[in-house]
Amino acid sequence: MEDILDVYSANYDEKRVLVCMDEVPRQLIGETRKPIPMGQGKAVCYDTEYTRNGTCVIFMFSAPLRGWRRAEVTEQRTRLDWAGQIKKLLTVDFPHAEKIVLVMDNLNTHTIGSLYAAFPPEEASRYRSKLEIHYTPKHGSWLNIAEIENNVLVNHGLSKRVPTLQQMKKEVSAWNKSRNKSANKINWRFTTDNARIKLKRLYPLFE
Repeated sequence: MEDILDVYSANYDEKRVLVCMDEVPRQLIGETRKPIPMGQGKAVCYDTEYTRNGTCVIFMFSAPLRGWRRAEVTEQRTRLDWAGQIKKLLTVDFPHAEKIVLVMDNLNTHTIGSLYAAFPPEEASRYRSKLEIHYTPKHGSWLNIAEIENNVLVNHGLSKRVPTLQQMKKEVSAWNKSRNKSANKINWRFTTDNARIKLKRLYPLFE
């Protein structure tokens, strides 16, 4: 936990970009009946019955000190999907950064081995050399700032039913552009000193 908090408290360095990464699964939900549109003094009405059209995954990358994020929809979240997202992060999003300080949870696909499974050894090695990975502790995914971005997306950008993968991509892309345009930043205030006081029970006791 303190490792993550120390990473967050470090001074901004444009050559070492802090990026938080997370994934959120979503169902593709269609309507069985046409919703009743809103009227004067009445909200739009949806039938409780729906059709399930499959699932998808949203990869979320957030650079909190820059007020930047990239949310991208994929059909699944295999090791190859994760590796492809990391390649895009390094070569498209931040090609001039010397190092990406990457915070994420310890999912079995989130490993350097996934890069070697997806790319030739020389290419995978280049990507590995540009990553400084910090894993959130078990049961400590709340420390990942990307989860805050996911909550904003799900609760505000995706507050209605989305029936198809294509529509989901459209909705997420529109949210992404709008939020980046306003350059919203996450004001993270929880520090290592706070943790040693408020989460004292998690620390070992010494007589």
